[in-house]
Amino acid sequence: MARKPASVAKRAAAGKKSSKKTGFKINQFIVYPAHGVGEVTGIEREVIAGFDVEVYVISFKQDKMTLRVPTAKAATSGMRALSNKNVLKDAFTTLEGRARIKRTMWSRRAQEYEAKINSGDLILVAEVVRDLHRGETQAERSYSERRLYERALDRMTREVAAIKSVDRGIALDEILNTLIMARTRRATKTVAALESENDNDVSSDEAAA
Repeated sequence: MARKPASVAKRAAAGKKSSKKTGFKINQFIVYPAHGVGEVTGIEREVIAGFDVEVYVISFKQDKMTLRVPTAKAATSGMRALSNKNVLKDAFTTLEGRARIKRTMWSRRAQEYEAKINSGDLILVAEVVRDLHRGETQAERSYSERRLYERALDRMTREVAAIKSVDRGIALDEILNTLIMARTRRATKTVAALESENDNDVSSDEAAA
């Protein structure tokens, strides 16, 4: 059986040692706040400003981008593992809630949405998706609203797909179906409540007569 060259074996051993020490492993999917879901493709050492620094090599394939993050700064940068099942459940529960639109200037709301998208928090990203989602009968979004919605939806879709190990199309369908079904349930309840009020009004009129 052929032996690996010493240099290759040494790098592989160093990679295993580093991944164990720092918490993230090669081939692990992670979330980086400013870019969303990426994959750790390597753990290397580089000389930065004269210092020997260990870095994660993170690939964001859809964006065709590679990021290098010093392992010592991974935590402070907000880099994290994929959300667990409980957080995922809470995120979908968030989608089912009513949109919460503040009565403030759009520029301020846009900044808040931007901050939520870049927070790296799946539930906060779900809030943006919920608040900016529009049904077929609702008014069209502005260009800036649509861009924020699409960014939030893309971030959430990527993480859901990675957590569940499914295609992005399947994850997207699940998110959109959750939004549509929740809106339909609320509309049905509203109609039922109005019909109940009308029935009560008719009964009151008949009693008065």
